Amino acid sequence: MSERYTASRLRTDLYRVLDRVLETGRAVEIERRGRILRIEAVEGEDRLSRLKPHPEAVRDELESLVSVDWSGEWRP
Repeated sequence: MSERYTASRLRTDLYRVLDRVLETGRAVEIERRGRILRIEAVEGEDRLSRLKPHPEAVRDELESLVSVDWSGEWRP
């Protein structure tokens, strides 16, 4: 069973309530204008899984970059 708050009480304790939802995994219900809203923790995807491939990126050994002559590209 989840806890139930009024919108006014939630406003007073918002960050404490959000932290408790994250810590316990238990949802919280908020009563607003005769309707019930629910705050619950949802597992998000791994941040690394959102990385997009960049085929134009250098895919060579780093040692091969050490000997590249960049003097023609450099502008003071």
